Amino acid sequence: MTSNLMNSNALCLEIEPMIQAQTWQQSHALATPNSQWTAYLNQLCWQTLLPWLQEDYLPTATVTPHVVSLPTFWELTTGTALRLNDRRIILIPTETIDLDEFRIPQEWVDIPTWAGDYYLSAQVNPDEGWVRVAGLATHRQVKTQGLYDMGDRTYTLSDTDLTPDFSSIWVAQQLAPTENLRSELSPIAALSPTQADNLLERLGNPTVLTPRLAVPFEQWAGLLNHGGWRQQLAERRWGVVGVRSPVQWLQSGLSTLAQSLGWQAVTLQPGMAGARGEGQESGVGWGQSLLIQDQPYELRLSCLDPAQNTWRFELQSLVPGGQIPTGFVLRLLTEDLQPFEGNEDRAMTPVDRLFLEVALESGEGLVWEVEPMPQGYDCEILRF
Repeated sequence: MTSNLMNSNALCLEIEPMIQAQTWQQSHALATPNSQWTAYLNQLCWQTLLPWLQEDYLPTATVTPHVVSLPTFWELTTGTALRLNDRRIILIPTETIDLDEFRIPQEWVDIPTWAGDYYLSAQVNPDEGWVRVAGLATHRQVKTQGLYDMGDRTYTLSDTDLTPDFSSIWVAQQLAPTENLRSELSPIAALSPTQADNLLERLGNPTVLTPRLAVPFEQWAGLLNHGGWRQQLAERRWGVVGVRSPVQWLQSGLSTLAQSLGWQAVTLQPGMAGARGEGQESGVGWGQSLLIQDQPYELRLSCLDPAQNTWRFELQSLVPGGQIPTGFVLRLLTEDLQPFEGNEDRAMTPVDRLFLEVALESGEGLVWEVEPMPQGYDCEILRF
């Protein structure tokens, strides 16, 4: 895959023509010309670099969270996160010809759930069909050596501050695998649901061309720090509603977008034990496949009583005869990520399934979690 397209020692990779055609088409789902171009560059960047990383360094390298969530980041800013073992690398693509500086959006540096161990500057040239790795820096370098620009909320490093050789990551991993590469960050203040709703209403309008600069960073970070609110903001800007509403799924079936997010209709078997020992009637529910510690599981959701708005969440193994291991937890949280009485089921010994049943107010939102965290997990708010 490596090409000598440039008279430079920097790594330069060719963009596959099929990837270029597909990503151009997919990018048009975003709300504005700017976010469409951002999505296009980011897709070209990671879809070119990741196969090279998997082939030359680490077969298990992956984007994070799941690929279907990536457009919700690109609608709001530029950058893509990769997971390489225990290290997190943030790819920042640029079209700039003169790479004398590396500009990194503040979101990827100062929001703890977004921050990376390394930041990689990638020059993308769609016309000539290549991606060039310009260099990389650690989070600590960005915070201590980078210049912060309040105007566009970016950190800027000089090209002389960057390490040009990507293999240095692997050398560092061997010499100091547990070294902390990040500066300490202050926690992001949580928003109330009312604050979040107000921001979603205002910034969800696509006529706000640069929502990341439209409100103080503290509010913006509070919104993006919650994966469910980040998704809602992007989906509002796309004009998409009801994507994560099981009540609407019950009435009209799963939308195409809901299916792309991993939800599929499943047939429920009769006689499943309920929380009070009651049998559950057979019918249709929804399932999402999960990979936890390299093993397949399924999260299932079903409506026990539409009139009472009562719902059941269930986790089970997809391995024939498999059980839920000791220590696994199925947990539900309120929309603003608060626990409530009876909100989790924990496996004290290996069990066939974990399950929770809840009665909800109309329009109430819930967030589901599984511990250990599934691969590619991205917090989502289900609206009931």
